[in-house]
Parts: sequence; structure tokens; C-alpha cells
Amino acid sequence: MTATGEDHVTARGGPWWWARRRSAVFDVSLAVVSALECGAEGYPFASDAGIPVAAGVVFGVLAGSVLLVRRRWPIAVVLVSIAITPAQMGFLMGVVGLYTLAACELPRRIIGSLAGMSLVATLIVTFVKTRQDMVRGDLDLGDWFVPFAAITMSLGFTAPPVLLGLYVGARRRLMESLRERADSLERELQLLAERAEERAEWARSEERTRIAREMHDVVAHRVSLMVVHAAALQAVARKDPEKAVRNAALVGDMGRQALTELREMLGVLRSGGGGRRERAASMPLAAVGVAAAAAASRAADDEGPSLAEIEDLVGQSAAAGMVVDLTVEGDARSYAPEVEQTAYRVVQEALTNVHKHAAGAKTYVRLAHRVSEIAMQVENEPPEAAASSARLPSGGNGLVGMKERVAALGGVFVSGPTDAGGFRVSAVIPAS
Repeated sequence: MTATGEDHVTARGGPWWWARRRSAVFDVSLAVVSALECGAEGYPFASDAGIPVAAGVVFGVLAGSVLLVRRRWPIAVVLVSIAITPAQMGFLMGVVGLYTLAACELPRRIIGSLAGMSLVATLIVTFVKTRQDMVRGDLDLGDWFVPFAAITMSLGFTAPPVLLGLYVGARRRLMESLRERADSLERELQLLAERAEERAEWARSEERTRIAREMHDVVAHRVSLMVVHAAALQAVARKDPEKAVRNAALVGDMGRQALTELREMLGVLRSGGGGRRERAASMPLAAVGVAAAAAASRAADDEGPSLAEIEDLVGQSAAAGMVVDLTVEGDARSYAPEVEQTAYRVVQEALTNVHKHAAGAKTYVRLAHRVSEIAMQVENEPPEAAASSARLPSGGNGLVGMKERVAALGGVFVSGPTDAGGFRVSAVIPAS
């Protein structure tokens, strides 16, 4: 990040009030030159004032050395230069002091006042000095030359350093403002990048959850029925060969249906890679989630489950040995594909849970078509103690997935044990 302000000062590490060592060396050099100038000009000043030459030289050296503090106290430097202007010394200090004063971040009225004072002082001193030279005969020009020389010298020693200082100060402040703005933009970009990374990580987690839910809903129910039929097949294989053959056929049908649905979803997930392994391998997880959503949407629009298939779903569970009763209330009508698919998945997962945890229990499936919503309920009685169980594994994600699906459509999902010892799953989904 670009260093500005205090960071920039700390990085260069100048002594005292200087930001950089180079600035300190430059100011010391200017102070030495100014002290030598004022010391040399102190000799004629001492002669004209009638004081010892050594005193005049020392006075000039001390006055010229004030230029050392021009960055810290520019007003004091300008005032000292104005004060020693009648002694005809400190021209370098006056020019540099005015430049430093104009370049500083001081109110314009202060800069204008001090510049005006310096202009007037230089004008008066130049006028008097030129007049004296003409009187002594050192200059043989007309009377017009005195005010011309005074005005020219005063403007020449005042206006250029003030204008240059104002320009440099404005440019410096502009550069500092641009640098601070660049630092601010860089910090904002860094913050945006961090937030984007957080959002990307959140999106990855959401897409993983969505993909897991889709795969669970597609495979778990049919595989569960396959396990139930396999257990029944094992039990009746020797006693009732015909029933065993029917169960084996059902297992085969269930397996083929599960594979078909799995292939459809995996095909859509891979379609984003254009058939190339390299592109599929580099495919972002967000794109995989979009593909999973597209798979679910396509399944809902084309060949996916719908409310018209509820009877077949219940019939599959009945064929697996479950005593299940289906009740439909209201006039059946078509809903949005995602509504019908969600309702189907809720009933499907609830029946799967009955197969897993309450094998042999009588189950009631109720479907109600209402004016602005569709309601479904799957309730099972307590399982019989002697009922056989296929010992199906459970990942504990079925109820969570159902609740997420229903909540995504703005519905209400409730599940829990009943007073009779069974279990009930209820969901209400808005029709639009």
C-alpha cells in the first residue's frame, strides 16, 4: 500500500521537525548561506549605524540563521526578514521565507498581510536607497527612475516567491489528497475482496448443501425401498418363490429408476463443462450449484416428480409391505413446478423415514388442496414390537432437507412425535 501522512514520515525518519533528512540538509545549507550573506551585509550596516563591526557581523549571522526554522515557523522568518529590511540585509531570507509562507497551509489573509508588509518594507527601503544614491551622484538618471526602481524591486522580491509558493503548496496538497484517496480506494478494494471471499465461501457452503439435498432426495427413497424389498426377498425366497420373483423385479425396477434419476442430475452437472474433463475439473463450485439447481428445475419442468405421482409413490411403499392410506381433500389442480416437486419430496422423504424407523407401522398420507396453499401430512402409528426392520442407515439430514425446501418457498414445516407414540410430518406451502 502506498505510504502517506504519518506512515510516509515514519518511513523516511527525518530529525526534529523535518520529514526527511534531505530536507534537513537543504534547510541547513540555506541557513548557512543566509547567515554568510547577512554577516557580509552587516559590515556596511555597522559602518552606517556607527556600531562596532563585530556587532554588526554577529547580528547579521544571527538574523540570517533564522532561516533554519522556516518549515516550523515560517511567519517568524518573514517577520525577521521584514525587521532587518531597513538594514539592507536578508534578501535571501526574505525570498525563501515568503515562498515557504505561501506554500504552507495557512489562511490566505495571513499570507496576504505578511506579503504586503514585505512589499511595503522593500518598496520604502529601495526608494530611500535609490534616492540617496541619486543625491550623492552615484546614479545620474531622471526623477522617474526612483519610483520605478522601488516598485520594480519590491515586486520582483515579493511577487515571484509568493506566487511560486502558492502553486507548490496547492500542488502538494493535491498530491496528498490524491494519495490519500488512492489509499482509501485500496483499502476499500481490499475490504471488498475480503467480503467477496466471504460471500464466495458462503456460496460454496450453500451449493454443497443444495447438491447434497438434491442427491439425497433423488437416491435415498428408492434405495431405501430396494433395501426393504431385498430384506423381504430374503425372507420369502424359499417359502414363496413367486413372491420372491416379484420382489426381485421390484428391486430391479427401483434400481433402474434410481440410476436414471442419478444420471439425469449428473448429466446436467457435467453439461456446464462442455464435455471436457479439463473444464469440468476447473468448474467453480458455484457453477456446480447452479447446475444442480438447473437439474432440479428441469426435473420439475419435464420429467421430475409432481403431485400426480403421489399415488404411485404410495403404491411403491405399499408394495414394499407398508400399510399406507392416502387421503386427498379439495379439488386437485396444477401448481408451480417447484411447489409440486417440494410437496412430492416431503411425502417421499416422510415415507422413507417410516421405512427406516417404523417398519410395519400403519401410515396415513393426507393431501389438502386449499384456496391459496397446499398442505400435506404423513403420520405413522407406533411400530409393532415384532415388526422386522431392514436396518436402514440414517444420516439425519432428511428432516433438515424437507424444512429447507419448504422454507425456501415461504411455507411452514412441522415435525415431531405424536401423543400415541408415532411420528408426524406436516407442511404447508403457498400455492404461488
